[in-house]
Order: sequence, then structure tokens, then C-alpha cells
Amino acid sequence: MILVADDNEDNLQIISRILQANGFEVMVERNGKDALERARQARPELIVMDVMMPEMSGMEVLEKLRESAQTSRIPVILLTAMSQNDDVIAGYQIGADYYMTKPYTSKELLSGVRLVLGRSPSAA
Repeated sequence: MILVADDNEDNLQIISRILQANGFEVMVERNGKDALERARQARPELIVMDVMMPEMSGMEVLEKLRESAQTSRIPVILLTAMSQNDDVIAGYQIGADYYMTKPYTSKELLSGVRLVLGRSPSAA
């Protein structure tokens, strides 16, 4: 199960469709606070999360995930329009497993997901 967190409905639908079409189960949240709660309850296999979200940013969610023993090992991909070197470095320093910038292709998203999950490029 992959948790996708983004406050933009179009982004949620696009990411969900790409993942579902490639055999992944998806659950969605529309803000950082709800994403953190869902991650604590459901313990997804992976989280794909926007950085700029209401109630709690993706960076704040990532910090909280890494602070807790129950969620510290959940892999996180930050998927964001924030593409400055300092943003990317900050994401990795906080504990992101992968950092992708928008715009992205479906192939790039799937490659990142499979890389983080340790699956071969052709596997779902």
C-alpha cells in the first residue's frame, strides 16, 4: 500500500492512476496532518508526498515520521515543485529516501517508486 499525500486534487488523481495502473494499491490524504495520522495507523509500504501542503508541510511530516520508532523506516518520496539545491538537500537531510521535482513523467515516478521499494524497473 502506498500513501499519496498532496493538497492538489489533480496531482492526487494523476499519481494514484499511474500507481494503480502498475499494480500498486493506493490511499490518499489531502494535507500533512492527515497524512501523518494515516501513516501512523496504516504503516504504508511507501509514502509519496508533496512538500507544500496545508496544516503541516511534507518536510514537517517527514521529520515526525523519522522521530517515531513505529514510522521511522517507512520510505518517503518527496514529490515537489521545490527544485532549488537547498530544498533538495534539506529533504535528504531530514530523511527523504528520494526527491523528485515537478514536472515529472509517469516513467520517472514509477522508476523512483520501484527504486525506493527495491523492485526491478519492470516489476509492479
